[in-house]
Amino acid sequence: MKVCILSDSHDHIPLLDAAVAEARSLGAEAVLHCGDVVAPSTLGCLEQYDLPVHIIHGNNTGDLYTLGRMAARKDSRIHYHGMDAALELGRRRIFLVHYPHYARALACTGDWDLVCCGHSHKALTEAVPNHTGGHTWLLNPGTVGGVGRAPATWVLADLEDLTFELHEVPKSIEHPDLFTAVTP
Repeated sequence: MKVCILSDSHDHIPLLDAAVAEARSLGAEAVLHCGDVVAPSTLGCLEQYDLPVHIIHGNNTGDLYTLGRMAARKDSRIHYHGMDAALELGRRRIFLVHYPHYARALACTGDWDLVCCGHSHKALTEAVPNHTGGHTWLLNPGTVGGVGRAPATWVLADLEDLTFELHEVPKSIEHPDLFTAVTP
């Protein structure tokens, strides 16, 4: 099973939309969002992909009431888990938490195959030694919203063999009219 892992969209709808569109075209069967959506309406662009979207809120919580209502709709593909999420997808145990320091601590427990986080806006994939003598994958997809000077990034994860591909969305998608050539 392949999944799209992203974080920190910060209301940048065109970048979020482009990332999930590419992920879907590459075979993603679900989206994992590690927080900081901000406005729940941002997620509306994902309805067209008909993929389950597992989301936590992060530190820029936005309107949690509306996010909860969106997730509660009978036909919703949005699964809002609160501040963190324990999931089982593709026979893998996955934990989502926004903060990297909590993610690292959870990876050390050995209870998870993959721990995903966000917040720092810096992409990272690391095999963290855990107390069982093995390792747990710690993954931060960076910021799909391309916040500040950071590139707009997301990760396509193959849960079968636990491989991860970092992808970048061109920021020109955010404001395409700013990058259109002007003809005299």
